[in-house]
Amino acid sequence: MAAVAPPLSTWLVAACLPAECGADEHHHHQQQQQCCVGGSNMMFGPRRERRRLGARRRGAARSGMAMTVALQSERRTVEKKPDVKQRRVVITGMGVVTPLGHDPDVFYNNLLNGVSGISEIETFDCSKFPTRIAGEIKSFSTDGWVAPKLARRMDKFMLYLITAGKKALEHGGLTEELRNEMDKTRCGVLIGSAMGGMKVFNDAIEALRVSYRKMNPFCVPFATTNMGSAILAMDLGWMGPNYSISTACATSNFCILNAANHIRRGEADVMLCGGSDAPLIPIGLGGFVACRALSQRNSDPTKASRPWDEDRDGFVMGEGAGVLVLEELEHAKQRGAKIYAEFLGGSFTCDAYHMTEPHPEGRGITLCIEKALADSGVAREEINYVNAHATSTQSGDLKEYEAIVRCFGQNPQLRVNSTKSMTGHLIGAAGGIEAVAAVQAIRTGWVHPNLNLENPEKTVDVGVLVGSQKERCQVNVALSNSFGFGGHNSSVLFAPLK
Repeated sequence: MAAVAPPLSTWLVAACLPAECGADEHHHHQQQQQCCVGGSNMMFGPRRERRRLGARRRGAARSGMAMTVALQSERRTVEKKPDVKQRRVVITGMGVVTPLGHDPDVFYNNLLNGVSGISEIETFDCSKFPTRIAGEIKSFSTDGWVAPKLARRMDKFMLYLITAGKKALEHGGLTEELRNEMDKTRCGVLIGSAMGGMKVFNDAIEALRVSYRKMNPFCVPFATTNMGSAILAMDLGWMGPNYSISTACATSNFCILNAANHIRRGEADVMLCGGSDAPLIPIGLGGFVACRALSQRNSDPTKASRPWDEDRDGFVMGEGAGVLVLEELEHAKQRGAKIYAEFLGGSFTCDAYHMTEPHPEGRGITLCIEKALADSGVAREEINYVNAHATSTQSGDLKEYEAIVRCFGQNPQLRVNSTKSMTGHLIGAAGGIEAVAAVQAIRTGWVHPNLNLENPEKTVDVGVLVGSQKERCQVNVALSNSFGFGGHNSSVLFAPLK
């Protein structure tokens, strides 16, 4: 496999320099130099002279801009964007790195079978922490996915992101040969992260205690949340939309909807999207412990994450990545792609209430779901499956449940479950793997169980929630929710292609 990217200095030079330097720009630069060389009278002379000079410069700038635009219009014909309503978005590939497996089918089969990925943390000594369990990835290799030199330097969140992204391409049949035939200016990457390169940044702080000379020169770029998407795009040569979004635990859904909108608006034909996080280091665990947000059921890890159960005592951290290949429908058909589902639409809202607590009336969640339905052109009664955000927290689980029932409670076929009961909470990657779970439910006709729902909250109708075993469900439209610290709400909808 070819190296992922050249040295950092080359990336920065390439990013900062223009692709070409026109003759007009060169001439204007020479004029500027001559003005400067002309002495103090030119730069600091009488006000009238300075005004004349400024007028000449502005005139030259305007004429230069006009000439540039004219030349560009001769070289390139501006294409009219297709009608948004005619651009449908489909899912043609999926990639995951999770505590339950690194293949979308293995991952979903484990969910269907009620396998828990939550266990004691082994990566570091956490014996002094009140929480010592997580959805930790025990085995992971970048062989064949990331160049060895970069794999040694990158933060885990980037390794998970790139690996899941490339696996999604492989799953979607987008081979290197096929990708080379595609218009790479119409292919993009939008994979976010809530926490970014925590380990790289933490290591830099420790090195700084000795001397700045000990710091890794890559510590800044490899800590930023955008660099995973950037390096993956560099590796693929994809020149379309490329950035990251960081909205805490709602990150993946924000990325998925924005990626879909690029396709809908005619700005791209293919987008890799989702989220990745690797927060299982001492500072990550300690930070959430300080928030008093985590379960302390250390003696029985697989029972710790229990959404909607009266005995829940907080969420369980997890790590990994979930990535979808979104593709414009006609583009997918032309290459003979296997289509797993259609992306219908989605929405974002803000509670504007509290940093970590949901609005007591669930207004932001209800509004988000309603706006997602409107964006998708879907009626309430069409939704028969919800993959809930439900993290196993006291207020969060109930406020989301109330909003779901408020919106869809009249549908007797409605089934609701929480993937986090088995994976833990993958923070910014949660929505990514849960989108994969929703698509897999559509593909297989099965929805996974809710693990550990042994003593349901009295205000919860267990008839709405999936039980302790997988259930048959011919999904008509699936809704996947993700909410994040800061009051960020997001909902996305998927359906079988019709």
